[in-house]
Amino acid sequence: MKMLTRLQVLTLALFSKGFLLSLGDHNFIRREIKIEGDLVLGGLFPINEKGTGTEECGRINEDRGIQRLEAMLFAIDEINKDDYLLPGVKLGVHILDTCSRDTYALEQSLEFVRASLTKVDEAEHMCPDGSPAIQENSPLLIAGVIGGSYSSVSIQVANLLRLFQIPQISYASTSAKLSDKSRYDSVIRELLQKPNARVVVLFMRGDDSRELIAAASRANASFTWVASDGWGAQESIVKGSEHVAYGAITLELASQRVRPFDRYFQSLNPYNNHRNPWFRDFWEQKFQCSLQNKRNHRRPCDKHLAIDSSNYEQESKIMFVVNAVYAMAHALHKMQRTLCPNTTKLCDAMKILDGKKLYKDYLLKINFTAPFNPNQGADSIVKFDAFGDGMGRYNVFNFQYVGDKYSYLKVGHWAESLSLDVDSIHWSRNSVPTSQCSDPCAPNEMKNMQPGDVCCWICIPCEPYEYLADEFTCTDCGLGQWPTADLSGCFDLPEDYIRWEDAWAIGPVTIACLGFACTCMVVTVFIKHNNTPLVKASGRELCYILLFGVGLSYCMTFFYIAKPSPVICALRRLGLGTSFAICYSALLTKTNCIARIFDGVKNGAQRPKFISPSSQVFICLGLILVQIVVVSVWLILEAPGTRRYTLPEKRETVILKCNVRDSSMLISLTYDVVLVILCTVYAFKTRKCPENFNEAKFIGFTMYTTCIIWLAFLPIFYVTSSDYRVQTTTMCISVSLSGFVVLGCLFAPKVHIVLFQPQKNVVTHRLHLNRFSVSGTGTTYSQSIEAKGLAGAGSHRQAIKKGCCESSASTFVPTVCNGREVLDSTTSSL
Repeated sequence: MKMLTRLQVLTLALFSKGFLLSLGDHNFIRREIKIEGDLVLGGLFPINEKGTGTEECGRINEDRGIQRLEAMLFAIDEINKDDYLLPGVKLGVHILDTCSRDTYALEQSLEFVRASLTKVDEAEHMCPDGSPAIQENSPLLIAGVIGGSYSSVSIQVANLLRLFQIPQISYASTSAKLSDKSRYDSVIRELLQKPNARVVVLFMRGDDSRELIAAASRANASFTWVASDGWGAQESIVKGSEHVAYGAITLELASQRVRPFDRYFQSLNPYNNHRNPWFRDFWEQKFQCSLQNKRNHRRPCDKHLAIDSSNYEQESKIMFVVNAVYAMAHALHKMQRTLCPNTTKLCDAMKILDGKKLYKDYLLKINFTAPFNPNQGADSIVKFDAFGDGMGRYNVFNFQYVGDKYSYLKVGHWAESLSLDVDSIHWSRNSVPTSQCSDPCAPNEMKNMQPGDVCCWICIPCEPYEYLADEFTCTDCGLGQWPTADLSGCFDLPEDYIRWEDAWAIGPVTIACLGFACTCMVVTVFIKHNNTPLVKASGRELCYILLFGVGLSYCMTFFYIAKPSPVICALRRLGLGTSFAICYSALLTKTNCIARIFDGVKNGAQRPKFISPSSQVFICLGLILVQIVVVSVWLILEAPGTRRYTLPEKRETVILKCNVRDSSMLISLTYDVVLVILCTVYAFKTRKCPENFNEAKFIGFTMYTTCIIWLAFLPIFYVTSSDYRVQTTTMCISVSLSGFVVLGCLFAPKVHIVLFQPQKNVVTHRLHLNRFSVSGTGTTYSQSIEAKGLAGAGSHRQAIKKGCCESSASTFVPTVCNGREVLDSTTSSL
């Protein structure tokens, strides 16, 4: 392990030496301040600003460079004169320039490392006679380093010094992110593209802040600036752009003016300050003159030039530089007292400093009152926390226009808590800006935090069916539920169904009531005139069955409007198909009878079977029974019940429906459709019946109209499936229309004759057979029979047997009946 350490040290030493040689190849002349002492403190200061192009260093940094450098020299002088602090020990310095650049600062810091390497390896560099080796340009032993100013510089240097356990105190660091001046204008343009941007927060050094303010002035942009201590209360940053910086809120590390330093610095001039190699350049730059007559064509510097209150203002970090030097001195003082208790000089234990021990056991534990501070309170205490951070104290300034001039006004202070005089602040827009990145979200919105930012969010509205589980999450209530007014939870939605007072119910119910009344009227008329020839000839039994089916179809409207329940749902499924089956079974029985009779006439056959009233009733009931069986099986397989139904596009509505699919409902009507088709076919076949049998034509009209109604109903039923009100209303009206068609086409003519043309509701005395052309067994009948009174017709009635008349033993001819002329009460139902 020791061998590996030596190899690492040797490699770094060679690198350092080679690097320094490479610098020498470029005629590099190092500027530095070396003052020997028993213990030497290193110093890193941005004495020069950044260079442009290939130049490492630029112009002299008057405030942050020269003043801070001289502050360290001033503090060293004061400590060396102090009889209490490190008595008998002289502090020296080794100060280097960082040129405000982290890479350049790292190169310079190698000098501190080289000195440490030389001292560490001194025991291994002995002459054969035991005397120490003679070293040219022997580096100074560095006990600790003060600096640098910028965080980027401090981090780079700290990584190097940590390897060799050299303590470092960074008295003030700000982050420098903007290095390309061409980017300032683009940054302002970016800000102007954000219409909601009102406040700009700057974490950057003063040079960058000055350039950004100048760019904002060129773009005529107006913002409320909030700046870190890199801006502070420096007049140079806002010079020429005061109107743009108006209202700025800036922070400055809380510090007190070091009055003795003012006297010290104002006493300096190029003729008495020879230890600072940069001071002559500073003097020429500050007074725009030349200490050498032929330099830069400037005027010679007057020997009476001096630094005074008219051209000098103490830089804000001077107190921190002085405190940093004193902190290192106090740590060394305690270490010397501990390791060398019997002397005020350095003992052998401190010849080679243990930097790690100095840092952990002494530097972190210092606690002293800052020198030259007139306020001897809590704010004057200098100490570090467990992480090596100093106690942060900041002054808050507001850049205002007061008394015909711009100036910084202290409006607050922060020392573990904020104290701010808001009423004293002048805002750039004459109104208090919102001190947050994003506006509060509305009660129905959630916060969507922006990646990498804990203070900014986008407000996203919750869906109408969502509630706020927390301020960052919208949660679906689920089907059948809806969020409360404050979006704190959900509640069950009330069930929606057609109510009797709704307009959707009033229309169908009115139609159904009218139809039911008409049906009752027809039934009443038929019962009252039950034994009249017309009612008898109409087939009373099938007519009553048909009227029952029509009445039941009108009742279906009330079942569909009623609130769904298991009983109502069962009645809907049972009644709809059954009512149609009753109607169309009766009509099918009638049309089938007519068709069979005239098929027999055309073929000359004997009287058809099963055309008596009782036979036709049994046939009709058999057809109805099929529908009842089908519906009963359906009810067993799919038990009736209700369900809560919600459409995805209408989640705010919960519909109470019967637990049956629309497709199942239509499938249950398949048998009725078959009956309708058969009725229509038979009605079409009997359309050319003789004039006296024109009831077949009325049945045909009924079936044609029914087909049209149902062909129109089916598409409407499917299309309106998303709106149960329209669908239910359509169903009720279609069912009622089917009943009106039956009443209008079949029963209205009969009722009209019974009530308004009773003279036609009698037994006729004339039977016209010449209207028939009957073919059968090769015989054609074309004759006219007249009878006078009932007696005259006696011979003909003998040929009629339950609805049929025979012209011969082998030929069947039906009794003539056109709905108006009836020959016998036993006439078959037509």
